[in-house]
Amino acid sequence: MGISFSRWMELLRENDFAVDPPYRKAAFRVTVGSLFNSLGRRRVQREFGKQIKAAQVPSPIFVLGHWRSGTTLLHEILALDERFAYPNLLQVSNPNTFLVREPMAERALAEQQRQKRAMDNVIVSYRSPGEDEFALAVLSLRSVIIGWSFPRNQARYDRYLTFRDTPPEDAQAWQRSLVHFLKQLAVRHPGKPMLLKSPSHTGKVRLLLELFPDARFVHIHRNPYVVFQSTKRLHETNIVHNRYQDDGGDPTEGILRRYVDLYDAFFADRTLIPPGRYCEVQFEVLERNIVGEIERTYSELGLGEFEAVRPKVEAYAAEKADYQKNVHPSLDEDLRRRIAQSWRRCFDEWGYPV
Repeated sequence: MGISFSRWMELLRENDFAVDPPYRKAAFRVTVGSLFNSLGRRRVQREFGKQIKAAQVPSPIFVLGHWRSGTTLLHEILALDERFAYPNLLQVSNPNTFLVREPMAERALAEQQRQKRAMDNVIVSYRSPGEDEFALAVLSLRSVIIGWSFPRNQARYDRYLTFRDTPPEDAQAWQRSLVHFLKQLAVRHPGKPMLLKSPSHTGKVRLLLELFPDARFVHIHRNPYVVFQSTKRLHETNIVHNRYQDDGGDPTEGILRRYVDLYDAFFADRTLIPPGRYCEVQFEVLERNIVGEIERTYSELGLGEFEAVRPKVEAYAAEKADYQKNVHPSLDEDLRRRIAQSWRRCFDEWGYPV
C-alpha cells in the first residue's frame, strides 16, 4: 500500500497488467492509494529534502536468518535498547511518506489494538519493529517478496534474493533504495544505529558490506525441519492473502530452492565480515535462555554495556514465558528425506540431526 503511482505502473507493466478478476478491487485500491503516496512523497521532498540529503547513517546492525527462524524474536529483543533505533511497521509500510504521515497516523492509530500475526501467535502493533524489505520492495521493485504478489512471475523476483544473477545496476538500485530509506529514518532518529531485520538480507551480505564496511551482523538459525513447516504455514496463512494472481501451486519446491540459494550466498559471503562484527545465535538456545544469549550477543558484537538494558530483557523474557508456539503437522518421510538432502549443508553446519 505504500507504493508510488509511477512504481505501481512500472510493476504492473513488468507483469503485463495480469491482475486476476478476484483481486482487481484490491489493485484498484492500491492504484488510488499510490496517487496519494506520490503527492505525499513530493511533500516529503519539499519539507525534509535537505535534511534527508544531509543525514548521516551510522553503521547498522543486521539481523539475519531465513524466514521463520526466529528473526522477529531476536529483532524485538534487541529493539528494547533505546540506544538503537529501528523501522516500525508503519514506516516500512509507507517508505515514501512516513515523515509527513506519522503525526496523523499516531492520532488515528493510537487506540489500535495489538493483534496476533496470521502465521503465528506473535502480537504486533504499528509501532512494532518492522521488516525493511517491505520498504525496499516498493522503493526499488527489486525484491523476492514481490513474487508473493505476482506468483506467475516469481522467477523474475527470486533473482533479487541474492542479486547473483542480475546486472550490476539492479543491485545498485537496491542499494540506493536502502540508503535513501535509512537516511529518512536518520531524520527521525539522528545519531542512532539502526537495527534492521529482513530474512532476504541473509543472501546480500556482500552488498551490505559495500555500503557499510563496519556493519555488525547477528545470524539466527533454527532446526531446518521446523523452518520448512513454519515457512509453508507462512505461505498458506499470510502470503496467499497478498496476491494479485491465482497460483494454486504447492509452495514446497520454491521453499526448498530459495533456502538453498539464500544459504549458498550467505556461506560464501560470511567470510567477508570483519572479526568482532558477527555473532551466531541458535533459536532453541535463545528460547530457553533469552537473557544469557542476548548478553553474549552484546559481548561478541560490542553493542555496549548490557547491564543498561538487562532489566528490560529480563521483563521481556518473563512476559514470553507462557508464549504458545504453533504445532505443525508431521512431515511425511519422503518430504523429510527431500529436506534433509536439499538442506544437508545447514543440518551439518549447525549440528541438527537429519
